[in-house]
Amino acid sequence: MTDRDPTTRRSAVIVDYHAGPFLADCVRSLGDQGLAELIIVENGDADAARATLAAHGMEGTALLATGRNLGYGAGANRGLAAIGRGEHVLICNPDLVVHEGGLDRLGAALDAHAKWAIVGPRILTPEGATYPSARRFPAAWVAAGHAVLGVVFPNNSFTRRYRTPDLPDQPTEVDWVSGACFLARRSVLDEVGGFDEGYFMFAEDMDLCWRVNRAGWRVGFEPSAEVTHHEGVSRRRHPYGMALAHHRSALRFASRTTSGPKRALLPLAALGLGVRLLAIWSAILARRTLAASQRPHD
Repeated sequence: MTDRDPTTRRSAVIVDYHAGPFLADCVRSLGDQGLAELIIVENGDADAARATLAAHGMEGTALLATGRNLGYGAGANRGLAAIGRGEHVLICNPDLVVHEGGLDRLGAALDAHAKWAIVGPRILTPEGATYPSARRFPAAWVAAGHAVLGVVFPNNSFTRRYRTPDLPDQPTEVDWVSGACFLARRSVLDEVGGFDEGYFMFAEDMDLCWRVNRAGWRVGFEPSAEVTHHEGVSRRRHPYGMALAHHRSALRFASRTTSGPKRALLPLAALGLGVRLLAIWSAILARRTLAASQRPHD
C-alpha cells in the first residue's frame, strides 16, 4: 500500500439511534469503498443494534454504546475520539446508502481543493429527488421570515432563499453542507474542536461549517458523489422533542453567529421560531388525533 491508498486514509463514523435495518444497509454500502476503519456510535439500544448487524452478517462491526442519547454532534465526537488518526473521516446518519464510488469522489474533491476542509455529496430522497443539502448561511431576517411563513406558505421567498434548492452540477464552494453525510479532514475537525455539543440535534452541521470557515478553511459540494437518504427514520420516534430541539438549535446558531446591530433582530427571530414551533406541534397533534379517530375500535 502507498500513502495515497484510500484504505490507509479514510475512516467512518455512523451515529445511530434506533435506525433498525437501515443501519445495516448503510454499513453494507460502505463496505467496499476503501475504509481503514468504521465505527457505529449507538445512542439508542446497543443490544438491538448488535442484533440487527448480526442478522445481516455484520457481527464484527465496531460499535460504541453511549448508554443514552447524547445527540448527533456529541455522538459523532465520541466516534472521532475512538477511531484512529486517518487523514479523512466520513460522518453520516444511519438511514442512508452511499452510492458506489461516492466515497472516492468525495476524497478526490478534498485532494483537488486544498482549502476545502469538508465536502458533502448530492443527497437524494428515496424517490430520487435532490435534497437541498448545500446551502448559504441564513441571515437573521431570512431565518425569521422562513420560521414565520415556512409552515403555512412553504414556497415563500424567505424559505426559498433559506433552503437554496438549486444545486450546481459541478464541484462548488458553499457555506455549509448537511451533516447527514460529509467527508472531512480529520486535522481540521480536531483544530476546531469537532461538533459543538450544545446542539442536541439540528444546526450542529451549520455551526461546524461556520467555525471551519472562521478558521480559514472552506466547505465544498461534490454533486457526482451521491447518497440516498431515508430522512427522519430515527427522529420520528419523538416528534415533539425533535421539533423543540430543531428550534432551540436554530436560535442558538443565530445567537452565536450574529453580531453588531444585527443582534437587534434576534428577538424577532426568537418570536418567529416560537410561532413556528407551536404551528408544528399543532400539526403533529392534529395528525395524531385524526389517525386515532380512523383506527377501528372494538
